[in-house]
Amino acid sequence: MNILNQKFNTKHDTAPFSGIKTEDFLPAFKAAIEKARKEVDDIVNNPELATFENTIAAMSYSGDNLDRVSNIFFNLHSAETNDEIQQIAQEVSPLLSEFGNDIRLNADLFKRVKAVYEQKDNLNLTPEQTTLLDKQYKGFSRNGANLPEDKKNQLREIDKELSKLSLEFGENVLHETNAFSLHITDEKDLAGLPEGAIEAAKETAASQEKEGWIFTLDYPSYIPFMTYAENRDLRKKLAIAFGSKGFQQNEYNNEQIVLRIAKLRHERAALLGYNSHAHFVLEERMAEHPDKVKSFLNDLLAKAKPAAEREFAQLSSFAKDLDGIDRLEKWDGAYYSEKLKQKLFNLDDEKLKPYFKLENVLNGAFTIAGKLYSLTFEEVKDIDTYHKDVTTYEVKDENGNLVSIFYADFFPRKGKRNGAWMTSFKSQYVIEGVNERPHVSIVCNFTKPTASKPSLLTFNEVTTLFHEFGHALHGMLADTIYPSLSGTSVYWDFVELPSQVMENWCYEPDALALFAHHYETGELIPLEYIEKIKESASFQEGMATLRQLSFGLLDMGWHSEDPSHITSLKDFETKEFAATTLYPDVAENAMSTAFSHIFQGGYSSGYYSYKWAEVLDADAFEVFKEKGIFDKETASKFKEFVLSKGGTEHPMELYKRFRGQEPKPEALLKRAGLLV
Repeated sequence: MNILNQKFNTKHDTAPFSGIKTEDFLPAFKAAIEKARKEVDDIVNNPELATFENTIAAMSYSGDNLDRVSNIFFNLHSAETNDEIQQIAQEVSPLLSEFGNDIRLNADLFKRVKAVYEQKDNLNLTPEQTTLLDKQYKGFSRNGANLPEDKKNQLREIDKELSKLSLEFGENVLHETNAFSLHITDEKDLAGLPEGAIEAAKETAASQEKEGWIFTLDYPSYIPFMTYAENRDLRKKLAIAFGSKGFQQNEYNNEQIVLRIAKLRHERAALLGYNSHAHFVLEERMAEHPDKVKSFLNDLLAKAKPAAEREFAQLSSFAKDLDGIDRLEKWDGAYYSEKLKQKLFNLDDEKLKPYFKLENVLNGAFTIAGKLYSLTFEEVKDIDTYHKDVTTYEVKDENGNLVSIFYADFFPRKGKRNGAWMTSFKSQYVIEGVNERPHVSIVCNFTKPTASKPSLLTFNEVTTLFHEFGHALHGMLADTIYPSLSGTSVYWDFVELPSQVMENWCYEPDALALFAHHYETGELIPLEYIEKIKESASFQEGMATLRQLSFGLLDMGWHSEDPSHITSLKDFETKEFAATTLYPDVAENAMSTAFSHIFQGGYSSGYYSYKWAEVLDADAFEVFKEKGIFDKETASKFKEFVLSKGGTEHPMELYKRFRGQEPKPEALLKRAGLLV
């Protein structure tokens, strides 16, 4: 029997990575789909009347093996992919899409769900059971269960095509990322670059059996080059390569894919009776409606734009005075911002990095989680991983009970997509009285240790690690009955609250004292540096806010109206960016063709949620600041009403139970320095 289709005979039921062969996946998917199909058939063919237990709960627990296989496979597809895995993904995605539609469009199954739904007021259900029932009913109604047969078939075809297009989009972006490299052979072209970036580039070149230095579009290589390299022409070359991913006239061009995805999403929404894809998506979000999202984004834009324009004028003037730059371009932004920041605060990442050794930062996150939630993290060597760089931990509570398995995967490599994310290999849920604990992972792309230096993080990378660790805590501390409501299975404009609130500890002296020690001397980060970190936290916050708002507005532009009139992707973007543009346009670049969040990930009509969650996180952290950043009572309430509850109740209700009131934007505007 296929290793993936049987109970794993491993410690804590962890994934047996070393025993899995790539060729195991396709047959495993097919077998798991058949098993899940049989489980659904058993529910449908149950001769007894439909009840919550024999229909709604039974459905929630069905497909367990398929979930495990999918989690393992698609996490590898993101973090450790190869040509074979990508090929399997192309074959598997339509199968999964078809199976999903077979469930959602199963009239007999819907009949049973509807029968329970129509008597829900008389069933004496818990809040979690009520949510599960609502979610399952809407899962059918929002996916065509009430449509006539010909429309159901149309929906199936749309979903199948969307599934393939999304995969193709992501693979094109990955290919374009890997295809470009900047090969430097003249040492003078390295002027301004930090020693660590130069050393890493030399090692990259050596790994390709080349002389000199190689810089790539992976963030740990790209960001330092754009921030520090004095050679403006080379910054321009790298920036244009980065911004033209999926927008070049080659086989990896994503323009038609983007247009097709947007059009299909709109068709799908219209088929289901919605005005647009955004109307469809937002029905299941805290924001509820596209008009509310646009109003939220435009309100923030009105407050941020004057500050952003002042900051941009200051930066332009600074670059002109320093180097005679007449017109600030996109490839100048990070470089002169860093120079201005150093001038204003006498603080730069190279000064800070020695205090942020990766292992120390991770241990700092563990210590803070211990102080807040009484957790301990112990590295273990006897849990299988998919790559030698991945480390594993047993997470336990104050009584020594297992809370979670935690995987950490920190360094870039060829088969790994850019960025940082949290994911899970196994959800938390309760079945037959056993609380199955989750297996949670965070994946990042930090600079690898070199021959002479450990992995040292920029302050931005420190906040990234804390951000993903916040998501991880949401997964680890889950305590729900049903897997589909567990952990991060919440409304998408709520999911960023636990991650973004965690970033706040990076700015607090009492928290930094736990981990910000010089990697060579052990000296604690100087208090003046901490003060400068806090001072500089709102540096160019207007410009940063404008950038985030531009992405949110572009997302709403693609998804809140009929996109069939769009013929030129570039022209459409130019129009959507008009209110948020500061830098001159770059003709060779486009945003949408590599905007993976909305065309590959799950953020379509949801990118605004980063800003939405910032309002929540700033408002929530105000309580910690009032009571003390390690206050157990506040942490306990946050754990009880936010982290452990998953998607069992409406997030606004959960938030109000923690905070005592709805969130107010003032805390965010104050923190960002945007309150005049």
